Formats: sequence, structure tokens, C-alpha cells
Amino acid sequence: MGREGSETQRQDAANLSLLPGITPEAVESEEMPRVQVTRHRALVFGVFIVSVVAFLYFVLPRLTGFGKTWDRIDTGDPAWLGLAVGFEILAYSSYVALFRSVFARGSTRIGWRQSYQITLAGLMATRLFAAAGAGGVLLMAWALRRSGMARRVVARRMLAFLTMLYTVYMAAFVVDGIGLRTGLFPGGGAFAITVVPAIVGGVLIGLMLLVSLIPDGIEERLERRGQRSGRVGHWLARVVAVPAFAASAVRTALSIPRNRDLGAFGAVTWWGFDIAVLWASFHAFGHPPPYAVIVMAYFVGMLGNLLPLPGGVGGVDGGMIGALIAFNVDSGLAVVAVLAYRAIAFWLPIAPGAVAYFALRRSIHRWQGETPDATAGTSRPATA
Repeated sequence: MGREGSETQRQDAANLSLLPGITPEAVESEEMPRVQVTRHRALVFGVFIVSVVAFLYFVLPRLTGFGKTWDRIDTGDPAWLGLAVGFEILAYSSYVALFRSVFARGSTRIGWRQSYQITLAGLMATRLFAAAGAGGVLLMAWALRRSGMARRVVARRMLAFLTMLYTVYMAAFVVDGIGLRTGLFPGGGAFAITVVPAIVGGVLIGLMLLVSLIPDGIEERLERRGQRSGRVGHWLARVVAVPAFAASAVRTALSIPRNRDLGAFGAVTWWGFDIAVLWASFHAFGHPPPYAVIVMAYFVGMLGNLLPLPGGVGGVDGGMIGALIAFNVDSGLAVVAVLAYRAIAFWLPIAPGAVAYFALRRSIHRWQGETPDATAGTSRPATA
């Protein structure tokens, strides 16, 4: 029995390693995840942010020849900018709804208030502390464990959550890229900015569907066979364990929309409303390019989050601007619209996210004072 428990813990650790920036030690810690900040690191971080913001918001607009309009940025249409803020709030609401559809199932302590706290604090951590969303994923996984959810369930549902979000991302590449290249959508675009993203998106979706075909429970069957046939069967069981776990997470992601859970639409509306912020920002300062162009430039720019930059500052902005220019969008208008979008999308969640962070700490402390029976149902494999 002890050997089986040890093997389960080892496999749970491997499952958690599928998530970006996650270590089992960080998730199991009783302390709220914190960023280790030294004086040198804080100074470097501050200089980097100030330098990038100064370049993007003051130097780049003048290099593009859009300086005069940038000097009159306060004349941007306030109605469109207000609409952009409204779209971003709707995007956050979609994120919370998706979170609940994936994590708040069965017996759980996580209500609407806690869902808001976890997601907003996670978005704040994503913006400030780590590339590729690792900071937000770590904080969300830690809070879920503190709610009483089993580690294996946290890993599976978190991977399902990310699968739902990024399947929409890759599908947008495929549909938008093909549509732009074939003329189905107005905007045109070179092969590199339309077909290449479509190919990447199609390959990744294909791999995801291929992984989902791995039979459920195959690692247990191989492990039992390994006990009879020796090391080869045991080795095969260990090799297939992680992809088999990924397959179960993909099937979980696919099952949520099949069950007609309306929160699953949050995977689409999260991206859709956030893109609408960029669309409204174009309207605030000029005439926007075709919507399909905005969508493709948005998703290409979001690849800048993969760079080791806090919140993708500089990488996302530059990627979006570069993609828009590749679609022959006026460079000056592209700069001011993207920077207005980023001012809303990047900075808006930080203040409420910080408030949510401290509110989440109070919720965690309250959970710790409750009886464990309150979350007995959250660790059942049948609901994972």
C-alpha cells in the first residue's frame, strides 16, 4: 500500500510538471506564492518597465511619423475608449465564467466570490511576475489546492482549462489565416502572416486530438502487465503516464461544452472581448482595418508572451504593431491603437487583482479554519 501511495505521489508530481511554471513543492506550500524580490531585482525590473514604456509611448510614435497625432492623444474619442474598457470588463467576466465551468464542479468551497478572487489575482500575477502566464497558473493552482481539491484533480482541470483557452487560439489561427489568404475575409496578407500561423494552429490542434485518443487507464494496464513481464512493461507504463494524463485532461476539456455548460463559451468570449478592446481602440483614433486583420495581428502579437518579459511588456506590443504593419495598416495608427489597447488590457486588472489577492488570502485563512468535510467531494476522480 505504501509503494502504491508513493507511486501515485510520483505520478502526481509528473502531472503537475505539465503546467508552465508549476512545481509540486510550490503548490503544496502552506504559504501564499510570493515573488522573491531583492533590491537589485526590483531596480532592474523598474528600469526595464520604465525604459520599455518610455520607448513605446514616447519614442516609437515619433519614429513612425505619428508624433503630432500622438501629442493630441487626449482627443481620442472618449466614447470608444469607454467602450474598450467595457469590453475588457466583459473579458474578465468571461474568464471567471470559464474558470467556474472547469473548477467549480461537484462539492467545492469555491463560489462566485472565490472564483473572482482567484482569477483576478491570477491575471494580476500573469501581468506582473512571469512570462507565458506561469505566475497566474501557479497562484491559481495553489489556491485550488488550499480549497481542498486533490493535487491530481487540480493538475487535470488546470490542463483542461488551458486546453480550452488555447484551442480557441489555435483555431483562430487556422480559420483567420485561411480566410485572409483565400480572400474569404478582407485584408489580404502575406504567406508568412496568414498561412504559416494557420499551419502551426492546425498541427497543434491535430496533436491535441491525437493525444485524446490514448485510451483511459492505459498506464494502469501497462503497469499490471509490467508486474508480470518485468522491466519493459514497467518502463512503458512510466513513459505513457504523462501523455495518458494529458489525454484525460483533453477529454475533460471536450466534455464541458458537450455537457452544454454555458460557462464553456468563456473560452471564446475571453478572447473575443479582449480583441474587441483593440478594435474599439482603433475606432477611438481613426479608421480600423478589417476585423480579420485585427484578429490575426492580435494573436500573432500575443506570442510575445512567450518571451521572458514581465507581462510580455514590449514583446506583445511590438508583435502586434509589426503584424499590423505587415498587413499594410498605417504605422502611426497601429502604434497608437495598440498602445491604447495595452494601456487598458495590461494595467486595468492590476489594481482589482491586487485587492483580489489580499481577499483571497482571507478566504484561504477562513478555509483553513473549517472542517475538511466541506471539500470531501472535490477530490473524487469521477468528477475530475
